[in-house]
Amino acid sequence: MTTTTNNDEKERHATWLELFFDLVFVVIISQLSHFLLHEVSLLRFGEFLFLFIPVWWSWIGTTFYSTRFYSDDLGHRLLLLLQMGGAGAMAVNISGAFNNTFSGFAISYAFMRFILIVEYIRVFKTSIKSESANPLVKRYVIGFSIAAIIWFISAFVPVTEVRTGIWILGLIIDFATPITAGKLHSQFAPHVYHLPERMGLFTLIVLGESIVSIVIGMTDQVWNIYSVIVSSLGLCISFSLWWLYFDGSGRFPIQILREKGNIVIYSIWLYTHFPLVVAITAVGVGIRRLISNEQYSALTNSDLWLLCGSVSIFLVSQCVLYLISVNNSNKSEFLPRKKFVIYRITSVMLIMSIPFLFYNYSIPIVIASLITGICSFHIVYDIKHRSPHRIKL
Repeated sequence: MTTTTNNDEKERHATWLELFFDLVFVVIISQLSHFLLHEVSLLRFGEFLFLFIPVWWSWIGTTFYSTRFYSDDLGHRLLLLLQMGGAGAMAVNISGAFNNTFSGFAISYAFMRFILIVEYIRVFKTSIKSESANPLVKRYVIGFSIAAIIWFISAFVPVTEVRTGIWILGLIIDFATPITAGKLHSQFAPHVYHLPERMGLFTLIVLGESIVSIVIGMTDQVWNIYSVIVSSLGLCISFSLWWLYFDGSGRFPIQILREKGNIVIYSIWLYTHFPLVVAITAVGVGIRRLISNEQYSALTNSDLWLLCGSVSIFLVSQCVLYLISVNNSNKSEFLPRKKFVIYRITSVMLIMSIPFLFYNYSIPIVIASLITGICSFHIVYDIKHRSPHRIKL
């Protein structure tokens, strides 16, 4: 096994194998979307959110291994393909994860974690190049092993409440393992180019699912001026999310982790991506239900809250990512940042007021127009204050 560490600052991109691995998660995100689509309620959203955690964390685990210990030997390829099999099993078992297929979901997640542990053990046993990372690797092997064993045991617990508690315990250990690593993160920081690109690619996965949902929703409608306008507005919302994210996130948090050992900013940047991708996925579901709604009839209260709430969560998450991705040493950006926050908070308040103000008049074309208008405002603000070169045609 030949391992390349990320101490080299040269630019690095995702490999073909990593992109192939991502394709399985396209299926998983699709299954999560269908899980929420068929029943929009507070309980179902809570279950959707809970299932999203191990899905996202399993992708994060593989991504962080790759960004720190790149290798392209036969062993790594086979192990990653095995993880893809585990991810496929997760996708199959998502729909009944809280019912009849709970054991399949738990075992598939545990299987992916065990394969990841094998990857770290291989790093631990290899060349002297990796010795500086051995304390971090040892921590990961121990912590992830405990969590994986807990998840495996949960597959044989028939009582739903007890099983859910065991899952929560496993996730706590899984998350606590890297969070409590402290200075080990800065001593062996993720790759400054590779990790932001990978996070962006996962964001594209969930954005792609929202586009698929919109297109499928359009096929179920009678084509007329009304349906074309509503579908176009839905697409505009998804396009706006793409624009706002990729114009407001960068690699600065990883740079200051590597240069100054600032773990806090880096951790905020990393974990803020979770509510962001959850929100984008939920927005896609919300738009599909909006498009599929009977023409000129009001949306249900749950559909209205799903769409408005998920767009608001996205805006807040993207705002945080932007603020920590801006180089604070550039004082000329202070005023735009201040306005950015004010406008963003105001927009979130406006969107969250829609379910109250339009409770009995939530016609899809009206709701879609309001949300599109608010998102478009931020794009115009972005072009005017942060990206003057984009004005040129």
